[in-house]
Order: sequence, then C-alpha cells, then structure tokens
Amino acid sequence: MANLKEIRNRITSVQSTMQITSAMKMVSAAKLKKAQDAITAMRPYAEKLTELLQSVSATLEGDAGGQFTAQREVKKVLIVAITSNRGLCGAFNSNVIKQAKIAADGYAGKQVDVFAIGKKGNDVLRKTNNVIENKSEVFDNLTFENVAEIAEVLTSKFTSGEYDKIELVYNQFKNAATQIVQTEQFLPLVPVQSNQSAVADYIFEPSKEEIVETLIPKSLKTQLYKAIRDSFAAEHGARMTAMHKATDNATELRNQLKLTYNKARQAAITGEILEIVGGAEALNG
Repeated sequence: MANLKEIRNRITSVQSTMQITSAMKMVSAAKLKKAQDAITAMRPYAEKLTELLQSVSATLEGDAGGQFTAQREVKKVLIVAITSNRGLCGAFNSNVIKQAKIAADGYAGKQVDVFAIGKKGNDVLRKTNNVIENKSEVFDNLTFENVAEIAEVLTSKFTSGEYDKIELVYNQFKNAATQIVQTEQFLPLVPVQSNQSAVADYIFEPSKEEIVETLIPKSLKTQLYKAIRDSFAAEHGARMTAMHKATDNATELRNQLKLTYNKARQAAITGEILEIVGGAEALNG
C-alpha cells in the first residue's frame, strides 16, 4: 500500500503542475494577442520610415548621414542582446544568448562588450562577457519614450567614438510557434543604393540634408523599439507554446501514472483475495 500512496502523491503533484502550466498558457495567450497587434501595427511604419530615409539619403552627395554613417576601423564593438526578464519560455532566451556569443566570437582580437536588455541575458552573459549595462526595467513599462532613452544612450556611445560598431541580437516574432533570431547592424548606418528618380521630382522643405539629419535619430529609435517589441511578442509566443507542450506532457504522464496505479491496486486486491482463499482452504484442510 505504501507504493500505491506514492503513486497517488505523484498523480496529485502532476495534476497541480498541469493547472499551473495551463494557467500560464492562457495568460501568455492573452498577452500575446496585445503584443502581436502592437508589432503588426508598427512594422509598416518602421519599414516606411526606413525606406523614406534611404530614398532621400541616396539622392544626396557626400556623407549624408554625418556622424551616424561614419565608417571607422572596427576596434570596439557593442552587442545589444535583447532577452526577457522571466524564463519558462523554451529556448527563447538561450537562442539569443548563443547568437550573441557567436557574434562576439566573430570579432576575435577586438574589444567586444555587451549591452543587456532583459534579466535572463544579463545573468548568463555577464559570466562570460563584459556586460556594461542592463536595462531589464524597460519591460515593466514598454513605451516608445522609455526605449528612445536607451536608443539615445547607444547613439551617444557611437558618436562619441566609444564604440565603432553596434549590433542588435533579438528574436523576431513570426508566429506563436516560431521565433527567428536576428542580428542587425544598428550603427553605423549601412549605406543603401536607391533609385534616385523616386524622389528626384519632389521639392523638399527644409533641405534634404536637414530632413535626413532629423530622420536618422528618429529612425534609430524606431528600429530599437521595433526590435524590443518583436522580442516582447516572441517571448509570449514562446512561453505559450512551451506551456502548451508542458501541459500535454503532464497530461500524458498523469495518464501513465493512473494506469500504473490501477495495475498496482488490482495486483494488491488480487493478492489479498489469494491470501483469503489460501487461508480458507487451510482451515478446511
């Protein structure tokens, strides 16, 4: 009977786990809908802003982007790793951490530092890399204004010459079950060849140069905000998927334990019956 009691305790434990994972799945599903709507609504704006910036800057002669496009010899690199503050979301965080380490290893012989956005990435990367700062609190109130402050910090680190290159590593949201790890160059801006005739017939007020100088900081802030928003939606998608699988696994384990319990219970009952019959026969004999 002690064995049966142990199995019953395990069944109770697994059922409790099922309730927790099922609840977490529903919470993540609710948050995912809001985060997915936010990134879906933002992407066209971010893409159009980038397209407009590239289109206008392509018609300018010389260095259109000024200090934001300065191509310096790469000696110091800053990698911005965007993870989450919480776990239980499958390989969501580990994929970004792995890619950040790969990106850092790609600059062998150069100074490579990490700027962490998210507690999980900060906790792991600081063991092997030089993490200069962690901005995990941004997820407590994810607004454009709060992200813009981080973008300004990153921009100042590049324009001041503290770093020669800045890259973003994050999970891009595709759907609830799929997250794509992306590595994007944040600074310096990558020059893009564009069709000059697309903007050649427009009259610009103020000048093209002033428009570009105004658009670049805004475009950088938008790029970082889109990356964090992408990561935020991907996190909830990954957690919802992970909790769904955990619930399915717990259900399967519970069913196996119930089957084991019933078999053990039946064996115990059969043993007791045999003992009774054996005792009765002994008395009659």
